[in-house]
Parts: sequence; structure tokens; C-alpha cells
Amino acid sequence: MTRAFIAIVGRDLALAARAGGGGELALVFFLTLVVLVPFALGPDLALLARIGPAILWLGALLATLIGLDRLFQSDEEDGSLDLIRASALPLELAVLAKGLAHWLATGLPLALAAPMLGLLVALPIEAMASVAATLLVGTPALSFIGAAGAALTVGIRRGGLIVPVLVAPLTVPVLIFGVSASNSALGGAIPFLTPFLILCALSLAAIVVGAFAAAAALRQAE
Repeated sequence: MTRAFIAIVGRDLALAARAGGGGELALVFFLTLVVLVPFALGPDLALLARIGPAILWLGALLATLIGLDRLFQSDEEDGSLDLIRASALPLELAVLAKGLAHWLATGLPLALAAPMLGLLVALPIEAMASVAATLLVGTPALSFIGAAGAALTVGIRRGGLIVPVLVAPLTVPVLIFGVSASNSALGGAIPFLTPFLILCALSLAAIVVGAFAAAAALRQAE
């Protein structure tokens, strides 16, 4: 089972790198959004610093949605999903492996790039590590909530148009506590650890619930 789990993770990472539409595209979109928003808001550095965490989190959310519909759809089209269902590896663990691969290809690069991109939104140097930490622990929730949404639309033609509509409302709590923790790192009234730990709990819950929900949806799609 461990070998099968690692094989699925490695396969998805290799496909994401080979197709050029995984983490690279998400990172470019993230960079584009963070660069364009300051131009739209103007040269007010105080305003940029105040809404900088929200810009980074909104960019991470939108970047995560890119290509999410292909998480299971490509496997359904080439027959790989049938092999995964028939394998000895429980479907929940297979979903966990695919969600982990999606996060490694998309969420992790976004979190690692956040300190550098924080300069574009005038974030203080001392707050950049904390903001990056919120993205590091919060983006797994985005990936696994997205996995559940992608599994629901795996058998629907043009389901890629539906996935963002299904997933975006479910990510609101993650967005709220992610931005709240980031703002706390900038000197807010709430201690940083309070929203940060809630964000960690949301990610852990999303991993478990998302894996089981996605597996159930994939079984229904057989």
C-alpha cells in the first residue's frame, strides 16, 4: 500500500511537471495577480500593507482553482481511475495521495513564494515568515476541498466550469482565518496563534473529510 501511495504521488507530480499546467501555471497566475493589484490600488503603501495578506490569500485561492478539474478528469479519460478503483489501495488513500501531489505541485510553491511576493504588497519584513506560515498550513485545505469538488464533477461534461462554483464557497472559512492570522502577524488585536491554530484545524479536517467525500463521489461515478 505504501508503494502504491508513493507511486500515485510521484505519477501526479511527474504529470504536472510534464504538462506544464500544474504548479508553474498556478505560480505565474499568483505572481500576475499580486503584481497587478498594486497598480490598480495606486502608490498608497499603507493601504497595500493593510490589505496585502488578503491579496496573497485571494491569489492563492484563485491559483489553486486553476487546473483543479483535471485532478480526476484526466484519469477518468485514460482509464487510470478504473485501475485505481480496482487496486488494493483503498480509494480514500488514493485520493489522499492525489490531493497531496496537488498540494506539492501548487500550494507549496505558492507558500514558498509568498515572502518574495510580500515585498510587492509592502508587507513588513518581520511579518513575511508568519504570512508564509499561514499559507503553508492553509493551502492543504484548499487542495482537499478542491479534490472533493473535482470528484463530484468527474463524470460531467465540461465539469471544469462547475468546480470553481462548488469549491469557492466552501473555502470561505479557510480564507477568513488565513487572512485573520496574517493580519495578526502585522500587529492586530488578536494573538497570532488563535486564528493560526484554527487554520491548522481546518486543514486537518479538510484533509480527512475531503478524502472521504471525494472517494464516495468517485464510487458513485462508477
